[in-house]
Amino acid sequence: MSEELRYQIRLNISDDYAELARTDPQNAALAPIAAILAKHHAALSNQFDAFAHYVAEAEKQGVEHFPLYKWTKATIADPVKKAKHVKSFSLYVEGEEVYPKAAADALEADLAPLVGGRLVEKLSKHDTDPAHNPQAPAHLR
Repeated sequence: MSEELRYQIRLNISDDYAELARTDPQNAALAPIAAILAKHHAALSNQFDAFAHYVAEAEKQGVEHFPLYKWTKATIADPVKKAKHVKSFSLYVEGEEVYPKAAADALEADLAPLVGGRLVEKLSKHDTDPAHNPQAPAHLR
């Protein structure tokens, strides 16, 4: 039997609030998001910042040990992709990057009413099935 799928919720935060969410996620302007995250023991993790950290660690420890280094480095160097990822946030629940479906579903349900408002542009749920996740292009492996 295969391992049970785990899930992750992601938010795209509007341009007006994305930088604030990156630097001061407890700011009163983000209170609707913060209240939901607190209820679910969840926290924001900015995708661009996570990618930049991955690249920095790879360069410090040796890129040969980081299979997604070339792809990730190319992503953060591309201004169009940077603009996309600075407003994209993964939600960690109880410190975990991926979590059971029930936790993801509950978090998704509580966040859904914020979509289309002043803070949240998009909400998505992802799973750990490799068939559902993009793979690095051959030239960036």
